[in-house]
Amino acid sequence: MLKLSILEQSPISEESTPRQALENSTRLAKAAEGWGYRRIWFAEHHDSEGLASVSPEIMIAHVAAQTSRIHVGSGGVLLPHYSPYKVAENFHLLENLHPGRIDLGIGRAPGGMPGATWALNDRGRRDLSDFPRKVRDLIGFLTDHLPPDHPLRTVRATPQSDKIPEIFLLGSSDGSAGIAAQLGTPFMFAHFINPYGGIEVVRSYRSHFQSSALYKVPKPAVCIFAVCAETDGEAERQASTLRYWMIETAQGRSAPIPTIEHAEQFDPSEQERKIIEENRGRMIVGSPQKVKRELENLAAAYQTDEVMIITNIHDFEAKLRSFELIAQVMQ
Repeated sequence: MLKLSILEQSPISEESTPRQALENSTRLAKAAEGWGYRRIWFAEHHDSEGLASVSPEIMIAHVAAQTSRIHVGSGGVLLPHYSPYKVAENFHLLENLHPGRIDLGIGRAPGGMPGATWALNDRGRRDLSDFPRKVRDLIGFLTDHLPPDHPLRTVRATPQSDKIPEIFLLGSSDGSAGIAAQLGTPFMFAHFINPYGGIEVVRSYRSHFQSSALYKVPKPAVCIFAVCAETDGEAERQASTLRYWMIETAQGRSAPIPTIEHAEQFDPSEQERKIIEENRGRMIVGSPQKVKRELENLAAAYQTDEVMIITNIHDFEAKLRSFELIAQVMQ
């Protein structure tokens, strides 16, 4: 059976507040656990009017303490900004607090506009070329197996735990996929960001995968926007808020998720209409049977048994219902 998971960015709806967005995320995690979702991950976004999840580690600790079975993780920690040692200690601590339930998704995106990136690096330069080394060091600190010639080989990331979090590299291109293959980790393709070329990227990841001490076989997964309602028409109506918001973010505007009324009043330009059409490839929208069919087709195309869903719409109750309907129909 296809495993279902959730990526949560804690979207802030128009006429709402960041506090309410974070409370909604906690409600979603509790409900998702009851519906049988495998995992829920929290994103890292900075200087955003529309997304409240700036620290996955804090969200993981908060949500894992209020659930009991669902895996809780990062989607992801943006490693270029941080010390691998500090990230390893954070996740060792989380694993000790919630044994066997913590996931570590690792990304290399900036997570915000240039000013936020500059601030995160204390006005220094963000060096993406160092990302593979940082991933290797992070795995080394987590497993307590740095190479014998590593300058920090005598340093241990504490508190040590009986097992380590499940590690995923995240990406929307072949860059992180290649690193995941080389280091022998699972890989999550962000189809909700880039709907083009993902199948080829995952195929390459599979063919170049090198077994590691942690993972013997490749483990790909895919993440997509999805909105489900009792009818196709109602799903399209709810998804209109996502489509409008995607136009705003594509143009560099940091904005909350608009109301349905604002979305329906939106009169897009010709260029914006083209973007809306292109964005249809980033999402699945419809009735339960339609969503089920398209999720299964997506999983078959990516040759994976796990699909992660992200649902950034204005009406939180409709969002909860969307995840509930998907869980029911997929069972």
